[in-house]
Amino acid sequence: MSSPSKRREMDMMKLMMSDYKVETINDGMQEFFVDFHGPKESLYQGGVWRIRVELPDAYPYKSPSIGFVNKIFHPNVDEMSGSVCLDVINQKWSPMFDLVNVFEVFLPQLLLYPNPSDPLNGEAASLMMRDRPAYEQKVKEYCEKYAKPEDISAPAEEKSSDEELSEDEYSDDDEVHGKPDL
Repeated sequence: MSSPSKRREMDMMKLMMSDYKVETINDGMQEFFVDFHGPKESLYQGGVWRIRVELPDAYPYKSPSIGFVNKIFHPNVDEMSGSVCLDVINQKWSPMFDLVNVFEVFLPQLLLYPNPSDPLNGEAASLMMRDRPAYEQKVKEYCEKYAKPEDISAPAEEKSSDEELSEDEYSDDDEVHGKPDL
């Protein structure tokens, strides 16, 4: 397993065998999505996020790029890009780590123990430090709005068009309800 491509294959297989839903992009092993469930006994419990993973050519010697596709309210996750601020991935990565570590240890710990002193989302960090109940409420609202299991099955572009369709369907319903009165 000395070559990075063999290690990449082995790590992907371990991830899939650990019951994670993995969806490759362009049938390759360098870019893929993983469905990640919020850790139990956390504010994120019950939420499901689609995580985009990009493995560099030098993986496992160079860390994977990890980003949330659907929105999450967290001090260490950029709300717009989904980028993650996590030392173990960004600065302290080691070839001893693998993809299963990312999804079973690193991301759950990030969600369980946010670090508002090193934020990517200043609003979340500020709210967490000055009004913990309001922060917790906003986390729960984001989970309800953006992290339902059915929401991650469609890519973001499709989700926005589905929302538009839902609004159209609502107005069609109004028309249908109005027709019998004519």
